[in-house]
Amino acid sequence: MNKADFQAALTSAGLSRLVKDIDRLARPSIRILATKTNESLMKPGASKLGGVPDLPPGTTWPELKGEPQSFIAQIRLDDVRQYDSEKVLPQSGMLWFFYDAQQETYGADPADRGGWQVLFKDGDLSNLQKTPFPAKLPATSKFNACSPSFASEITFSQQPSLEIPNLDWTDEDQKKYESVLSSFASQTGRIMPRHRMLGFPDTIQDDMRLQCQLVSNGVTDISDPKAAALTKGATDWQLLLQVDTDEEIGMRWGNAGMLYYWIKLADLQTRHFDASWLVLQSE
Repeated sequence: MNKADFQAALTSAGLSRLVKDIDRLARPSIRILATKTNESLMKPGASKLGGVPDLPPGTTWPELKGEPQSFIAQIRLDDVRQYDSEKVLPQSGMLWFFYDAQQETYGADPADRGGWQVLFKDGDLSNLQKTPFPAKLPATSKFNACSPSFASEITFSQQPSLEIPNLDWTDEDQKKYESVLSSFASQTGRIMPRHRMLGFPDTIQDDMRLQCQLVSNGVTDISDPKAAALTKGATDWQLLLQVDTDEEIGMRWGNAGMLYYWIKLADLQTRHFDASWLVLQSE
């Protein structure tokens, strides 16, 4: 799937007016394929999904209300640098992702903050230590170690009206657009599960950017007087990591849903990963 083919498909569907905005509708992502592995054979500091993290000495295992969180993934940024075509991520270091072990954090309430953590370390990673699961972590919140492989993959917005200001867009146009997306999916096959970094997410429900923008600022009602001013910043949010339900890893989010870690582009550029926001969506 590439931009040129997508442009041709849009024109064929009678949506040629979208072609000039293709760079708004198509974004590169880093696709992640996970393979179950023997964790004892993995070198400390290798990228992984599930298993136990390799943490810097003295790092406290993230908790929520005194209970340990689940370890989701660690990504060695050297491993993904060649696939980050727009150089959005730090070019070196490590990211670690944790999430509420009880899966009661959905990202829909300002009080959800703290129900996940994204840790970052730059520089020397030679002293990372394999950190065993805390004794209080439930067995159902411990996941199988999987070794990831990475690839470049173009992703497309599911709703052009959210990307293109003042777009003249009808329900019929949206149906045509969804048909184009569906034809691409049927041609290439939808490899499951769909783990990825960056790009557009594979949404299960609604677009999440406005939710991240409002809820992270303490607003849950679109009619709140603060909402109008905040709405303008919704498109500043960037998908950081999407983690699908995956039997190989032993992860299941709600009813076969996904975890989405989001961050504002400005915070990503300044490496303020503690400013991230998480959303869980499922059927």
